[in-house]
Amino acid sequence: MKVAVLSESPADEAAIRILLEGILQKRTQEIPSLPHIEARQGGWPSVKTLLPVTIRHLYFNTDADALVVVADSDDTPVHQSGHEQVGGEDRRCRLCQLRSVINMEKARFRPIPSRSPLKTAAGLAVPAIEAWYLCGLDPHVNEATWARKLQAERITFTRNKLKAQVYRTERPSLQMETRYAIEAATRLVDDLSMIEQLFPNGFGSFARDVRSW
Repeated sequence: MKVAVLSESPADEAAIRILLEGILQKRTQEIPSLPHIEARQGGWPSVKTLLPVTIRHLYFNTDADALVVVADSDDTPVHQSGHEQVGGEDRRCRLCQLRSVINMEKARFRPIPSRSPLKTAAGLAVPAIEAWYLCGLDPHVNEATWARKLQAERITFTRNKLKAQVYRTERPSLQMETRYAIEAATRLVDDLSMIEQLFPNGFGSFARDVRSW
């Protein structure tokens, strides 16, 4: 299965592919490097800008079977099950925004003979993908706790502290990010039920999308 992965950095994409293969329980084939992705600046703005371009490129210029996109929520609302209802989307929710872009772009396509429609899956790392990497290691780090922080409750961690916990520094090199991201994802695939339980909306949505393929 040929799958492209789009996220905020190459390190995150390496980890997400491991998690993806854990959900699928099989290996996937990477799509050759996409020039417009290699030139990205990183972060949420880059993901949102590159997503429609990536979908069009994959559909018209490759034989990709699927695209996975994952972004950090940062300080925006945590995705909720109510957002899944018709008319329940939250414009501030980044997962809702990603899905809106995906649906809009896919609606533009006409079927290509002898080719299946491009499959997609979207996820939201709350508040950042480093929280996923710490799943099972720090009992305070989960979606519910961060949601309370957004309601002005004082909690034990910040996004910068998450980064420092994972990479041992708040300013890691890309090589260091990739190393620790891969190590974390490799640990997590041994028991995906834990991350699905602690991150039910952001990771859970991603897993449900993939399993629907």
